[in-house]
Amino acid sequence: MDTFLPHNKIEKIVGGIIRRQVNSYLRFDPSGACQVPILRDTSKPIMMYIHIPFCERLCTYCSFHKVVMNEDLARDYFHALNREILMYAEKGYKFSTVYFGGGTPTVLMPELLATIGLLKQQFEISEISLETNPNHLDEEHIRPLQEIGVNRLSVGVQSFDDEILKKTGRFGVYGSGAEIVERIERYCKDFPTFNVDMMFNMPVQSEESLRRDLEIIRGLGINQITYYPLMLSAATRKTIEKTMGDVDSRRGRHFYGIISEQLAEDFKGATAWCFNRKDTAAALVDEYVINYEDYAGVGSGSIGYINGSIYANTFNIEDYIKLAAEGKFPVIARRDCNVREQYLYIFLMQFFGLSLDLGHLRRERGIFALVWLSPVIAFFMLVGGIGILPRKWVLHLRDRYYWVIMMREFFTAVNNFREYCRGRG
Repeated sequence: MDTFLPHNKIEKIVGGIIRRQVNSYLRFDPSGACQVPILRDTSKPIMMYIHIPFCERLCTYCSFHKVVMNEDLARDYFHALNREILMYAEKGYKFSTVYFGGGTPTVLMPELLATIGLLKQQFEISEISLETNPNHLDEEHIRPLQEIGVNRLSVGVQSFDDEILKKTGRFGVYGSGAEIVERIERYCKDFPTFNVDMMFNMPVQSEESLRRDLEIIRGLGINQITYYPLMLSAATRKTIEKTMGDVDSRRGRHFYGIISEQLAEDFKGATAWCFNRKDTAAALVDEYVINYEDYAGVGSGSIGYINGSIYANTFNIEDYIKLAAEGKFPVIARRDCNVREQYLYIFLMQFFGLSLDLGHLRRERGIFALVWLSPVIAFFMLVGGIGILPRKWVLHLRDRYYWVIMMREFFTAVNNFREYCRGRG
C-alpha cells in the first residue's frame, strides 16, 4: 500500500517513538516501593514467568540475564526458586500457565522437575512452556519433561547454517546444522507444541542462507516457528560488531518479506514474528505478554507486570538466594505506570498479536482508553499499518513489519534495562 512517506522513514519514526516511550516507563524511581504489586482479583489465574539464568555457554548476541553453569550454585538457586514460588502461593496468587525461560532451564533436570512438581502441587497449572537448547534434545531430557506434563517445548536454534553457528559460538556446544535437524526430527512430535526459535538479519546472514533455513524448516515436522529480528542491547551490539560485523537494519524488511512469503503455504501468523502450522490449534507463544496482561516474574533477573506496575528481581544470584532464604521477595526495582503508559502497553501487545478488539478494550478500560489511543490509531491507519474489519469493531494488521520494528525496540529497551539492573546488583 502506498503511503505519504517511504517505509524506511515511517519505520524510523515508529521505532523512535516506541524507544522513547518504553525507556520512559522503564525508568525506575530508586525511592519507589520495591514490593511485589498486590493483585486486585486473586480469583483470576495469571501467568508465572520463571527465569533460569544458567547456560553451558554464553552466546555473544544474547542480552538476557545469564551466567556460566555452576552446578552447586544452580542447585541452591532452584531451592530459592521454590521458596519464592511458595511466597506467591501464600499471598493468594493463582497461576494457570508457567513459562520457563533463560538461560537454559534444562541444565539441571532433577531440580527442574522438582520445581515443576511443586508448581503443580500449589496451583492448577494447565500449561507449561519451557525453553531448551538443541543438545538437550535427547532421552535423558525429553522423556521426563513429557511425563511431568510439559506441553510446549521451545528450542533455540537461530540458524542451521554451520558458518553462522560458528560465528555465534554455538557450533561446538550445540552441534552442526545437520545434527540439530536430526534431533528435531526425532523429538518434535513428542509435545503438543514444538517451537523452533530462529533469528534473521544477523550480519553474517545472506539471503541465500536465510532461504536455505526456511526450506529446512518447512520440511521439519514442527508446528510452530518464531523468527526474531536481531535485538541488541548497547553492550551486546559492541560484541556483535567485533565478532560478526556491522548490523544493517535496512535489510530487515526484505528478510522479513522472504520469511513471510516462504512460510505462508504451511504456516499462519500467531504474532508478527511467530507462525503456527495451519492445521495446529492456537498455542502459547514465546511472547507470553500478548496473551497475559498480568504476569509474575520469578527468579533472579525476572521482570513482572501486575496491575499496571512493572517490577524486577535482583540480578545478583547470591543476593537472590539469600533474600529467598529470609522469606523476602527479591524485588529491587518497581515502577507504577500511569494510565497513558498502560494504554500504550495494551495497544502494542494486542497488535503484536495481530488484532485489537476495540469493543473489548472499551468494556475493560472505558471510553477514555479509545480517546487517548485515537491519535495513535489514526496514524497507523494513515500509513497503512492497520485496517478495520468490515462490520466489526476490530482493528487488524495490514503491514506486520511495523510491529516487528515496534517489538524489536520494545525488547531492546528491556535488554538495556537489564544492563542497568545488572549494574545495580
